[in-house]
Amino acid sequence: MIINKTWHDVPTKLDPNGRPIRIFVISPVVPNYPHAKFPGVVCFSEIYQVTGPVERFAGQIASQGYVVACPSIYHEFEGPEAIPYDVEGTDRGNQYKIEKELAAYDEDATLSVDLLISLKNCNGRIAATGMCLGGHLAFRAAFDARVLASVCFFATDIHSATLGKGKKDDSLERVRKGDLTGKGELVMIFGKQDTHVPRAGRDLIRAYLDDANVTVSFLEVQAQHAFIRDEQSKGRWDAALTRSLFGFMVEVFERTVGSNLGARVSEGAEVKHVC
Repeated sequence: MIINKTWHDVPTKLDPNGRPIRIFVISPVVPNYPHAKFPGVVCFSEIYQVTGPVERFAGQIASQGYVVACPSIYHEFEGPEAIPYDVEGTDRGNQYKIEKELAAYDEDATLSVDLLISLKNCNGRIAATGMCLGGHLAFRAAFDARVLASVCFFATDIHSATLGKGKKDDSLERVRKGDLTGKGELVMIFGKQDTHVPRAGRDLIRAYLDDANVTVSFLEVQAQHAFIRDEQSKGRWDAALTRSLFGFMVEVFERTVGSNLGARVSEGAEVKHVC
């Protein structure tokens, strides 16, 4: 499926600087179906914002027939540009993770879902995914009743009950209270060699979810942290494993959210000969 990319600057209430959040939207395009509607997916980024790997991952989802929203999660601190995958960028992204308020992360998720539902090419059925910090944010997005499925790749910080040093995170406590019980479907994917989420952390997350009777698939694969990042993975990218897990994710999305092209309308436009 052909895809295109645009963005929306959405006002926020919790940004202390009064700046909007920029949400990038990648959409499928079906010629002759101008009224086509697709499910929506919120794709949360790692600490580097919407980088090339994140955009390509989101684009692959969109090409399967989903409208994908990628929020710039650090709008309180800088513009929507990607943060470099270098030492300074890593330190900056990790510091922002600590400084950002938990309620502000949740507001970003709510605004992203709101935006998707408002788009004329979205059918209002929403899923979520993300990697690293984004995996954690996709996990939290699952608390929103409008999110019918969340696929979380190596979701950091849940097991330690923090979003960074000194920042209390209530994700597992909300699971224990039943906030995910009877809600949508959850998928947790971890690498067994991931030092960011060690075995004790994975066991803790799984126990909370199982004890709360959450509908969850829990996958542990032979991989390190950031194994789906096709650039600057520091030697950890596993393309074959990523392809396999992408197929697993799409199966979950297809089963839980679906799509609707609407009635066919022939536009009669000539196909342009462009590169």
